[in-house]
Amino acid sequence: MKKGLHFIFIIFYRIWYYLLVIVSILLLFPFLIVSILKTPWYPFFFRVARIWARIILFGMGFLPKISREAKISKRSSVMYVANHTSMIDIMLMLHVTNNPFVFVGKAELAKIPLFGFFYKRTCILVDRGNARSRHNVFLESQKRLQRGLSVCIFPEGGVPDDESIVLDEFKDGAFRLAIEHQIPIVPMTFHDNKKRFPYSFFNGGPGRMRAVVHQAVSTEKSTMEDKRELKERVRAIIWNELQQPSLP
Repeated sequence: MKKGLHFIFIIFYRIWYYLLVIVSILLLFPFLIVSILKTPWYPFFFRVARIWARIILFGMGFLPKISREAKISKRSSVMYVANHTSMIDIMLMLHVTNNPFVFVGKAELAKIPLFGFFYKRTCILVDRGNARSRHNVFLESQKRLQRGLSVCIFPEGGVPDDESIVLDEFKDGAFRLAIEHQIPIVPMTFHDNKKRFPYSFFNGGPGRMRAVVHQAVSTEKSTMEDKRELKERVRAIIWNELQQPSLP
């Protein structure tokens, strides 16, 4: 009986998620459309996107609990990186971060109806199997950074298929970009996203979502020869927080 009720709850819970995503986009549609008409208006789009993210987070019964170790100037461009375990990571990142940033994300997501329309017009899309696409990420990131925006990359490159993996190996992209542009890296740790809304369909549920914004890691005077050490240092920060949470 208990398993049956849980089964019914999860089905409706998942349906509710997709309804929230669609309905919230439709509600905000006029503001979203206006905000993408001109490139300089991106900060306005970002503020609307944060409202969208919060509608979904709180509508799903997720209660963010945030610890901020880093104090980031609104005039500073940074590279945000975080562990990637759930579809809800994007929403939590938007909720946690005040400074306008641009996602670097998988090109396939642009195929999602409605969401994909805005995604491909505001994010930097990458096809990891295409060298030209990967090079384009650097060019597009440079344009955004020159406009004073920040960049966000999930350095695992995607959610691992094996759910037993706590934190996958990091790819180089975020660290190459940060070194090339000499911008600090701000690691974030998301503790509960996999538990609350995993990719496995019949798991998850409402509750707290802990996020830790760590101290920025400087790339000043770093060269490409320092890339591996920098990558491992940032990964260790997130790994240690996952093993020993600083938030109760």
